[in-house]
Amino acid sequence: MIVIGVDPHKSTHTATAVDPVTNTDLGSLRVEATLADYQRMLAWAKQWPQRQWAVENAEGLGHHLAQWLVARGEVVLDVPTTATARVRELSRGARRKNDRIDAAGAACVAAAQGDARPVVPEDHVDALALLDERRMNLSQNRTRAINQLHRLLRELLAGGVPTDLTAAKAAAAVRAFRPHSTPERVRLQLCRELIADVRRLDQQLADNQAEATRLLDEHGTRLREIVGVGPVLAARILGRTGHVTRFATPAAYATYNGTAPVEVASAEHQCHRLNRYGDRQLNSAIHTIAIVQLRMRDSAARRYYDRKIADGKAPRATLRCLKRHLSNQLWRTMIADEHRYHDKPDDQSARAS
Repeated sequence: MIVIGVDPHKSTHTATAVDPVTNTDLGSLRVEATLADYQRMLAWAKQWPQRQWAVENAEGLGHHLAQWLVARGEVVLDVPTTATARVRELSRGARRKNDRIDAAGAACVAAAQGDARPVVPEDHVDALALLDERRMNLSQNRTRAINQLHRLLRELLAGGVPTDLTAAKAAAAVRAFRPHSTPERVRLQLCRELIADVRRLDQQLADNQAEATRLLDEHGTRLREIVGVGPVLAARILGRTGHVTRFATPAAYATYNGTAPVEVASAEHQCHRLNRYGDRQLNSAIHTIAIVQLRMRDSAARRYYDRKIADGKAPRATLRCLKRHLSNQLWRTMIADEHRYHDKPDDQSARAS
């Protein structure tokens, strides 16, 4: 099995074929980032019938090439840039670095089965990730527009407007206002433009949630059955988790989302500290679920929290324990959903036959 490492860039890609047994460089090819050169690279690689590809940063600059290869039946592995950097540090290259060396480093990482993971075709999870990123941008733009509206209305109207400002409330506040100077006329015009922006953003957010809900319904996930998880959080959890089967245990998933505490031990001294690493957006989603469940007095989460407090645990430490507990629950739910989702076509074909 020959491993072809690829060092991708925006306009060019460099591929290096490596024999994993001897780590011998069998040849290299540099191509432009075009479909015609993709085909030329694939034709060059066919001289090794038994092959697999190791694309550095297949979720970034190498995303298009990796997906193109997967669509044509090639076995592709995603190699993080940090792994190839470690290979260069341990090699005898005297800190040399170029595209051919980076591509060979990616191939060596894949051959050693270190941090490389298989690249799979995009599906609903990737679509949910795109929708979640778009929603975050829309929400930030809406917050910025609302803040600008607050400032302008405070300068136009005595006392400004209430904190819970909406497009309808802002429109009602300026409807009867008559400007008496040029600055007031400009402020009123800007207010009307911002009100139109907020209305447009509200509609885009609603459309975004409707599309996410449709994808969640198609997938049949049971995440929304967990208290505190609506369509927005479910889309965020699935989108930022990716394919949950890549996490072998709930502990691995907790480390990824930052709910697993960091052990700090030396000799007889041992303690656990707050984990500030991991996916912080995913960690924030789990925190939101925990807070929602804690506000429900009859919930299992509240009983769990009160029991820990009664045992003498500090409130912050108890909240971290609850988040870890919720992380395990999310992992189990997503694992069951994945098995059910992938078994569904087989069941339907069996009934048809």
